[in-house]
Amino acid sequence: MRVLLTGICGFVGSTLARGLREGWPDWEILGLDNFARAGSETNRRALRGLGVRLFHGDVRVPSDLETLPRCDWIIEAAANPSVLAGVDGRTSSRQLLEHNLVGTINVLELQKQWRCGFTLLSTSRVYSIRALAAIPVDAQGDRFVPRADTPISGFGARGVTEEFSAEPPLSLYGSSKRASELLACEYAESFNLPVFILRCGVLAGAGQFGRIDQGIFSYWIHSYCRRRPLKYIGFDGAGRQVRDCLHARDLLPLITQQIAGPHAAESRVLNVSGGLGQSASLRQLSAWCAQRFGEHPVAAEPRNRPFDVPWLVLDSGRAAQVWGWKPQTSLEAIWTEIAQHAETNADWLEATAD
Repeated sequence: MRVLLTGICGFVGSTLARGLREGWPDWEILGLDNFARAGSETNRRALRGLGVRLFHGDVRVPSDLETLPRCDWIIEAAANPSVLAGVDGRTSSRQLLEHNLVGTINVLELQKQWRCGFTLLSTSRVYSIRALAAIPVDAQGDRFVPRADTPISGFGARGVTEEFSAEPPLSLYGSSKRASELLACEYAESFNLPVFILRCGVLAGAGQFGRIDQGIFSYWIHSYCRRRPLKYIGFDGAGRQVRDCLHARDLLPLITQQIAGPHAAESRVLNVSGGLGQSASLRQLSAWCAQRFGEHPVAAEPRNRPFDVPWLVLDSGRAAQVWGWKPQTSLEAIWTEIAQHAETNADWLEATAD
């Protein structure tokens, strides 16, 4: 089995590559990356040491894909992951769409040429912001808790399911990923190709790059450890907003099982997340950090930002039912792993922030 990982020198791509080398040593792992992100060189050296074949290229450039050796499966992990991308002044809307949509189109064309399988790593941000904001929540202690008896299609006691509304507005980021999902499904049907789409909650773990859009849990722990300024933004500035947390390596049991087959179209689109059992608010995360590192003040900005929602937890029941998948790494273990990395890498935020 030969597997190509795009965006392999990012946090998720490198985590998956390491896991594949350790757990499936007979598989050949190839990686494509443009090495533009700060921190990519660190992962590049480590992956080469593990025997991963790396290619310098950009998914936005079709000619960069032409000389890649044919593979049996592609895992698409190359993307701009920020929900504010295209509107925050750091990335243009065109750049965002070129990364997240045009890049996917080019990789899908490569899949069609190779007649191979394809896994698209997508996001919980494909769900409608208005519908998410309409989920009624109550402040209970340090977190928001939804009223599960509210009749909202695709929402239940365990969170947001795959049937939840994906109608715009989603954010430009969410729309780029949703459009990629739709095209991937069309390629699967039009050309009879195996395709899986994994809608991930917040992915986290040691080695995540030092930007807030790369993952709030890792960024918060590193910043708290280094006594850098932190702020609760929106929802009265109380830090009660809740997200779920999943270690990136916990995607591997599902991805490798799907690669092995069978390829059931009815389970093509799946939520994969830590779920309610691995969800937390920023306020709860701060309390954990205070116990680990000592108290550190957190400022407050009551006004909401565009695209923020008070509560977003994915229900991964379909993945559990069809594939027997569930998270392997507890929330405590994920946070502890990140904290240990923060304690032993004092310059990590600065080295990987750009």
